[in-house]
Amino acid sequence: MASSRSAVSVFDPDLADQPAVARLLDFADYEAEVPVHVHRKGQLILALHGAVTCTADDEIWIVPPNCGVWIPGGTPHSVRATVNAQLSYLFAEPGAANLPKVCCTLSISPLVRELVNRLAGEVSDYLPDSHAARLAQVTLDELAGMPREHFNLPISGDPKIRAIADALTIEPSDRSTLGDWAKRVAMSERSLARLMIRETGLTFGRWRQQLHLVVALRELASGAAVQTVADKLGYESVNAFITMFKKALGSTPAQYFAQRRVRLSQSRIKTGAIGVGDRTHNR
Repeated sequence: MASSRSAVSVFDPDLADQPAVARLLDFADYEAEVPVHVHRKGQLILALHGAVTCTADDEIWIVPPNCGVWIPGGTPHSVRATVNAQLSYLFAEPGAANLPKVCCTLSISPLVRELVNRLAGEVSDYLPDSHAARLAQVTLDELAGMPREHFNLPISGDPKIRAIADALTIEPSDRSTLGDWAKRVAMSERSLARLMIRETGLTFGRWRQQLHLVVALRELASGAAVQTVADKLGYESVNAFITMFKKALGSTPAQYFAQRRVRLSQSRIKTGAIGVGDRTHNR
């Protein structure tokens, strides 16, 4: 049976004055939905197992393998995790490292992932000259060098746009038209089209395509077959999915991930992190 405890009720990162603290969470022990909350420290969310989706800054952030979502301190956010999700949280004091000032997805190297997990085994009130303090500093220094990825989807505080976003995030294969959604949220199709552009900057068709790309990149990065992803997103054929992917990103899924491997290799050579890092450059 799922736990009735909220993950935010068992640990307050702002009670610790240290530059960085970390926690490991198994969502079999907590409610799947973490309500909107805010804290002084910035937060990095890593998925070790299962799936997690964050909502912050009027955008949906899907946490794919080898990436993490960075949420600056003072930013209201919520989290939805699958029951089997196991997450790593890293909390960093504002100004403790040169980290992004806005929400973003960061590519995370195996080294950073292991450093966060190792720091989670330390007490949160470690002394400034302790091994834990040095570990925290190395973790923050490495995290500051991680490049950004693009696994986010603009949404809105508008309840009707949010309802559509929530439904399609759960069931991305839903092929309902804009007119269908307009009826569901009690609006005219024209009014909903205008609202979508005003709130997200995208037409409904472009917005849903961006959702499909975010989900596809997450699934493909985790090792899912192209056929499986095409089916999950409701495409009639693999070719139709590949055509959409290539039109949006300029390459087929196979080419895209081959290019990522090349960039990874080049990044390792430049940083001298061969055998340690897993960096990629911005697209």
